[in-house]
Amino acid sequence: MNKVLVIRFSAIGDIVWTSPVVRCLKQQLTGCQLHVCTKSQYAEMWEANPYVDKIHLLRGSLSKLISELQEENFDYVVDLHKNFRSIRICWALGKKSFTYNKLTWQRFLLTQFQIDCMPRKANGEPLHVVERYMQTVAPLGIRYDGKGLDYFIPPTHWVDLQQELPQLHHQPFCAYVIGGSEPTKKLPFHKMIELCQKLPYTTIALIGGKEDMDTGNRVAAYFYQNNNKHIVDLCGKMSISRSASVIAQAAMVIGHDTGLTHIAAAFHQTVYSIWGTTSPVGFKPFCPHSVVMENKALRCRPCSKSGIKSCPRKHFKCMNELPIPTEFPIVPHQ
Repeated sequence: MNKVLVIRFSAIGDIVWTSPVVRCLKQQLTGCQLHVCTKSQYAEMWEANPYVDKIHLLRGSLSKLISELQEENFDYVVDLHKNFRSIRICWALGKKSFTYNKLTWQRFLLTQFQIDCMPRKANGEPLHVVERYMQTVAPLGIRYDGKGLDYFIPPTHWVDLQQELPQLHHQPFCAYVIGGSEPTKKLPFHKMIELCQKLPYTTIALIGGKEDMDTGNRVAAYFYQNNNKHIVDLCGKMSISRSASVIAQAAMVIGHDTGLTHIAAAFHQTVYSIWGTTSPVGFKPFCPHSVVMENKALRCRPCSKSGIKSCPRKHFKCMNELPIPTEFPIVPHQ
């Protein structure tokens, strides 16, 4: 038996990007018993995953978590987070470990000086973070199987549209993920309105967390007054997996650079993603037809790795002047 621990504490997008590593380890490593370690608020992302044998949760006390992990006597530790806590776990367990390369200097050059030294494949396409996660386990003989991302929704989290959201059940709809960890990762209100006006579906489901409730209310109120789009505001009303369930049932998904937009790639061949201060180089939704929307006319972007509070140059042109297409071709989802 090969007992393996995979560590990725957060966040939503990064966790779903690690799913191919978990699947390939389980299927390709002989007798693999696979455990994952994550923050307690992301447990539901692994609950229904058939490739995971046990989940270990960080609930605040790292020492307590380490004691729990030491009892498992792992053969290998795969650190896909590479921060102080994950490094401390690897050191404490004292087992052979494999650590993800964060490309710290390459990302620094890209966001601070707009110098792109990110790794590329033979065809010139940027190496995606999913593929870099897979490189971490290559010394174990594990290879990417080409099957994309996994996101398994617990049955208790599946949203029956006919029963719960009949306004989404009766006609095709677009899911618009309006959230983002920082303001500069999100369209300003007037551009959200412009985008919704141009989307090819009359019914639009707004997906976001509690922090997006005010914005969702404003967008819904605008279209209630104008009455040319039917907005179903779900911001702050659903868990991660319930939101993923709505996304899985949408005819089209578009969103900012945020976790649920990346989860969409587990269900759809086409995902539209919107980029402001951050860069899609190696980080766009991992699906066959990933359509990036960004303002390429600016020399000042990208200017941050994970988003910032406000535009350093005060104009926020990357979002304020983002070109919104008039057509949105879709490859039928899986």
